[in-house]
Amino acid sequence: MEPKRPSIPMQVQAFRRRHRRPRWSSALAVALVALLLIWLASRLPGESSTQSSAPESAAQVAGPPWQMGSPEGRFTLTLYADLECPFCRDYFPELKQWVGANTDVALQWHHQPLAAHEPAASAEARLAECAAEVGGQAAFWRAIEWVYAHTRSDGQGLPDGLSYPDLTPAIEHCLASKRPDAVIRAQAEEATKGGVTATPSIRLHDRQTGQAILLQGPIEGDSLLSAMDMLSADDPAATPATEMPADVVGDMPR
Repeated sequence: MEPKRPSIPMQVQAFRRRHRRPRWSSALAVALVALLLIWLASRLPGESSTQSSAPESAAQVAGPPWQMGSPEGRFTLTLYADLECPFCRDYFPELKQWVGANTDVALQWHHQPLAAHEPAASAEARLAECAAEVGGQAAFWRAIEWVYAHTRSDGQGLPDGLSYPDLTPAIEHCLASKRPDAVIRAQAEEATKGGVTATPSIRLHDRQTGQAILLQGPIEGDSLLSAMDMLSADDPAATPATEMPADVVGDMPR
């Protein structure tokens, strides 16, 4: 005969039933703790560093008008140029070198295709814009230099059969669209409204004072420095006229 097991009082049995924790509640608690840790991790400095890097990435995504030189410089030189203009072709390397030697200046390009140089001028401008759309500012300036190095100028365009060496399917896709046309047209219209009647022309803008001057014709470095001195003069009476031809600017004292 088996020994009789001691009986558990009814009160104790009822207590155990009331306070028994279901197994699923433990798993739920673990999951909630894990989610809480994940949420806390997302609020730690790692998140703020990701957010702080966003403006830097946005700054890298530039667009027309394309620039070279110091983006934080006091002065902006806007070059209104035609890629079929022989004077622009000869002047561009000189201006680029001068901007590179002056850390307070940024050079900004504006397309101004002349009617006498069409359709070659706009076709070359489209190539530069599409190169920039795919490769950014550096690609834009490479395309400008390549066109000037190979064009026959005066509306004759590039030699027959010559292809851009950096041509890619992405650039070809851009060339097949109307996107570059919109940029070129907008810049040309802005130049005309601003009084630009010839290429090359330069608008020198002092970002600190807000003063600007339009200079017509190829402007040598010393003359540009003279114009910069005039724009930054403390005496309002010394502020130059809004437009001056290259020969007048060249005679300005420094």
